[in-house]
Amino acid sequence: MSQTPEILAPAGSPETLTAALRAGADAVYVGGKRFSARSSAANFSDEELTEALRLCHSYGAKLYLAVNTVISDDEVQSFADYIRLTSELGVDGYIVQDWGAAQIMRSVVPDAVLHASTQMSVHTAAAARLLRSLGYVRVVPARELGKDVLERICREDVEVEVFVHGALCMSVSGQCYMSAMIGSRSANRGCCGQACRLPFSAAGNKGAAALSLKDLSLLGRTDELREIGVDSLKIEGRMKRPEYVASSVNELKKALGGEKPDMQLLRGIFSRSGFTDGYFTGKRQDMFGVREKDDVTAARTLIPQIHELYRSPRQVHTVDMHAVVRAGKPISVTGVCGDISATVTGDAPAAAQNRPTDIAAIEKQLSKLGDTVFTLGQLTADIGDGIFVPAGKLNELRRQLADRLTEAVIERNTPRYHADGTLSELPLVKRSPRVGALPVRTYCRTAEQAIAAAELSQYVIVPENIIDETLMSRVAREKIIISPPRFISDEDRLSARLAELKSRFGLDRLYCHTPDSIALGKALGMRLHGGFTLNVYNSYSAEYLRSLGLEDCVFSIEATAEQFAKARTVLPLGAVIYGRLPLMLTRNCPIKNEVGCAKCTGHLIDRTGRMLPVACSKEYVEVLNSDVLYMGDRLAELTRADFGLILLHDEDAEAAKAAISGRKPDVSITRGLYYRGIE
Repeated sequence: MSQTPEILAPAGSPETLTAALRAGADAVYVGGKRFSARSSAANFSDEELTEALRLCHSYGAKLYLAVNTVISDDEVQSFADYIRLTSELGVDGYIVQDWGAAQIMRSVVPDAVLHASTQMSVHTAAAARLLRSLGYVRVVPARELGKDVLERICREDVEVEVFVHGALCMSVSGQCYMSAMIGSRSANRGCCGQACRLPFSAAGNKGAAALSLKDLSLLGRTDELREIGVDSLKIEGRMKRPEYVASSVNELKKALGGEKPDMQLLRGIFSRSGFTDGYFTGKRQDMFGVREKDDVTAARTLIPQIHELYRSPRQVHTVDMHAVVRAGKPISVTGVCGDISATVTGDAPAAAQNRPTDIAAIEKQLSKLGDTVFTLGQLTADIGDGIFVPAGKLNELRRQLADRLTEAVIERNTPRYHADGTLSELPLVKRSPRVGALPVRTYCRTAEQAIAAAELSQYVIVPENIIDETLMSRVAREKIIISPPRFISDEDRLSARLAELKSRFGLDRLYCHTPDSIALGKALGMRLHGGFTLNVYNSYSAEYLRSLGLEDCVFSIEATAEQFAKARTVLPLGAVIYGRLPLMLTRNCPIKNEVGCAKCTGHLIDRTGRMLPVACSKEYVEVLNSDVLYMGDRLAELTRADFGLILLHDEDAEAAKAAISGRKPDVSITRGLYYRGIE
């Protein structure tokens, strides 16, 4: 059987971190006061992070720092300073989403250890392989993957970290814009308002929670995870209480040791209608759930017993000791812990008045290590005759020895980096005022749309599965950019299909939604165009993608027009100027779950009565905005745009042409986030 995976626990506060370590975590992940994707958690100040690192390293545990938000150009310098500071403190690894943030980290701390966050939306082995080649040590794949895909990713030369317990977002992580669009609280900036947990229904049912999933738990499948080669088992929950983290760690530890985890206890501590393993098994039925009254009541009764799991420090290091107690000489105690040793000395012993000190008396005091991370192994002693050492003296020597050994263990387990790099400079970009109309690219969902849009568009972006002889007879090859699925469930099939389209029709342009499509496109020698779902929010991200070979990219739909205008990059940038923006990408269809495919309504209704269209694909669905983004009358304000992107949904040929021509739609419109921005 493969090596036992790391138990990785969340810690949203110092109290939770202590609970995780005492319960048995091998590593924790935390956020600082900035740049963390859980801004509502207590998180760690710089001083608290210093102490957290010391505590983790005293246990021999690792601490990974989540800096997994997208950053703006205005934050680059403070981000670089933060990475320098935390690397000097000895962070064991950084969890990162933003392409530009990762590049900044490489610049200022060249040997920083990078983990690709689940928000990078990695769902193929090709993407894992690409990220490894770019210097990432670990990849956290999307939570929506089945066992077979995870097994394939695990065969790549990169560490793999898998979520095994905790809340499930309805959307693929990194691909959710709902909270940002509804309330300017961006999940990609760590400010998710969890709008998905509010009432939504496909049939007007006011009590339905159509976008709320049960919590995930794979604790009953730890043998399978170990067998396929997963390196780290991750518990979700930086917003959760210490009791939740301690009990989750304890049950996961039991499962890895061959015991059956107590799922009833875990459900009582926190769940939403129980747990699901539907993504891992591929059985995605019965995955929806909400927090119920019984769940809350059970937690109140269970919490006191959970405290016992982390009442005292966990003794993880064995120390062999040797005491020398000789008349006329200072008492000395030497402790050896692996390759670390320390010696402390005290006053010379006194002559015994009654019972002299023997090895049993010494062991009684030196073994009292319950408030440390040490336990006594073998004790030897060189004791003279007729001498006495008070218990208080031995206790003081024990405390001093434990302190010295603790410092030595911390020093050994604290990584040292070269934080002497300099922030790479962005190019000076001189731009001339735009002459003529803004070139337009049109993202189509049907062949009818593509044929209608082609004559008015610079390019049409067309799903790979609708490209055939008929379409190619109506649309010029030079105008087509192939769009792969936003979620790739079969990379071999897709790779073969792209190769076929390239050889058969001469199509060599690929629209890249995630690192997965970048990886597949690069392997096939295709010309790459980046989509807004790559979440390019700063100039460094754009420049880095240019270095990877992308010819252009659509800027983040979460950026303001002002932020967009200030982007300093040679890479041509596009802006979405029309369409229903996708709020969610999900592998579970909320309509199918509520009413079934036969009664599909094609939309969800929120608590205010707004209707959100749902675009259906075979392997995933997209929940779209109720309002249509329209910037046709304000293109002059998007001064940085090299091209505009039109997003079509269910428009017919005439409506598609009207949208491309800049005509205002006869429906409710929005300006998106171009003027109000995000937190």
